[in-house]
Amino acid sequence: MREISVSLISKEIAKMCISANCKVSKDIKCALENSISVEQSELGRNVLEQLIENAEIARKEEIPICQDTGMAVVFLEIGQDVRLIDGSLEDAVNEGVRKGYADGYLRKSVVSDPLRRVNTNDNTPAIIYTKIIDGDKVKIILSPKGFGSENMSAVKMLMPSDGMEGVVDFVIETVNKAGSNPCPPIVVGIGIGGTMEKACLLAKQALTRDIRESNADEYYAGLEEELLEKINELGIGPQGLSGTITALGVNVETFATHIAGLPVAVNIGCHVNRHESVEI
Repeated sequence: MREISVSLISKEIAKMCISANCKVSKDIKCALENSISVEQSELGRNVLEQLIENAEIARKEEIPICQDTGMAVVFLEIGQDVRLIDGSLEDAVNEGVRKGYADGYLRKSVVSDPLRRVNTNDNTPAIIYTKIIDGDKVKIILSPKGFGSENMSAVKMLMPSDGMEGVVDFVIETVNKAGSNPCPPIVVGIGIGGTMEKACLLAKQALTRDIRESNADEYYAGLEEELLEKINELGIGPQGLSGTITALGVNVETFATHIAGLPVAVNIGCHVNRHESVEI
């Protein structure tokens, strides 16, 4: 049994909050750069160049890429041979978020109650998901989720008879309705299966996968390619100013479901789709 102090988890999360908000991940950086040669609109190319320049300034000066530094979504994969010591895991995660957002001078965007709207002033509580896995390590995946894109997300309980066509139609409808609001070019996370809340979780997790990696199942890898093509045919373009590149990537994740259902969730990420991971 390996012992890991939760204080170490706090320290890592604090650093990740700052890094994820100030540095574009390699997959997104590559996709933005590659998009310039594909984008047919001169205005679209100009916008992409500005987005890349903005990201580079943020990296060099260690300032946020966007003023919306998001609500911290934390995925924890905890090895079953790990014993967490020195306090509460949930408290440790929130302490990491609190410190990261304070030390990084990141905007505090979380309110303590959805209707009474009082700001917590430290960007906590975080959204925390835990999963027990084999081994003696802890993997942390952090995604600071801005709400310009989050607000454009959707879930629908399709019928099994709707099939693949129903899934594709719903995804395209959701992206088209979102328009310029999620700051395209976007990344689209799609969850299919499970129950309503499982589909949403799958869609959120899909956004943390490197967009250069296709789904391991060729059937769903094909769906990712089809959806990316159809989304880019919408012509929304960079920042919604029309163009060839509306999405940088589409990631699909699936789970078993009930014979009577076909839950589908679409979680949209903005053009930087912030995410970072570390293993302890």
